[in-house]
Amino acid sequence: MNPARVHALIVGVERYDAGSGWDLPGPARDAVAFHRLLREAGVPDDQLRLHLAPLPPYTPGVSYQPADHATLRRVLVRELPLAQGDVLWVWWGGHGVLDRAGHLRLFCSDASTADKLGIDLDSALERYAGDAVPAFGDQLWIVDACETFEEDLAFREQLPPDALPVGRRNLAHRQTLLRAAGRGRAAANDPERGTGLFSEILLGLLADRAAVLPALPDPEGLFPAVRARIAALREAGRTLQYPEIRLQSPERTEIVTPTRVGSEARPASPLQRAVDAVLAYPMMGDPTERQTVVASLDPRVTATLPRHSKARTDVVGILNRLARGRSKALWELFDAMVALDDDPDLRGELDAALREFEASMTRPRDRK
Repeated sequence: MNPARVHALIVGVERYDAGSGWDLPGPARDAVAFHRLLREAGVPDDQLRLHLAPLPPYTPGVSYQPADHATLRRVLVRELPLAQGDVLWVWWGGHGVLDRAGHLRLFCSDASTADKLGIDLDSALERYAGDAVPAFGDQLWIVDACETFEEDLAFREQLPPDALPVGRRNLAHRQTLLRAAGRGRAAANDPERGTGLFSEILLGLLADRAAVLPALPDPEGLFPAVRARIAALREAGRTLQYPEIRLQSPERTEIVTPTRVGSEARPASPLQRAVDAVLAYPMMGDPTERQTVVASLDPRVTATLPRHSKARTDVVGILNRLARGRSKALWELFDAMVALDDDPDLRGELDAALREFEASMTRPRDRK
């Protein structure tokens, strides 16, 4: 990936005109950390549009532009669509709310209690998926903001429509959206450490994949790791959020959300759980590192492995082949993975998931 063909809009809003009750320590710091990742990956400074509203005493240590509504709307409507490039990263951290139409509104720094100025994320995505934005065939939008229902916040006045203009729809863009909270939920923030929990996880996972930046990571390799780590935080009582990924391309449109406890949704199959547990390891999203793991397994089993360039499809083939191979083949995979990454939370879920998957497989030779 040529860094000169990469652009980014990076927003972190900690301070609002609404007053101290809206203060949110963390998003500006997370945005600066993300800016640093792309800068170190070689993206030119003038293609990294950094917009901040930091809370004192934090000083970003890098030049930035304001994060008010007029400025951000101008960038989204007038400036970015004129840029020439192949890849667009959008990072946004701050307050948000799910309006009555089901659109996620991202509040800008000049939002007040009387005038809740914000960007309609859904209309921005629609604009950037059509001919109004001829460039940026590959896009990744990362949003760490609450999605609390508007009616639950008891606003005195309903949020007015504020959609961005859109053009004609086409099939020229591949768009991935990662949302931190999930419908109707809050996104957790750690004010003492100055970071959003979702942002901290994403920054860590992207740092692990620094070798492939500024190209976009495989979202289906990235999301299981996000989901597994947020699940661990839920179990520890640190958050109630359920992150969501939306994949939209000429070939597919899909929204992937984790199954909620107590919901009527069909629970994840043993294979799905095992695939998610494997892909929760950052190394398994990288084809070179994944091959290193496979190469350490018994060649009598791996010689006939079906392989695929897409991480999720590849892992499905690997697990199915190992489960149908000789006894303990799955556990050789387990040993190889934990030898390279001994994260205790990931190890525990991988162990449980592989046991469930192994038990679900019926091998004729095991029948008495």
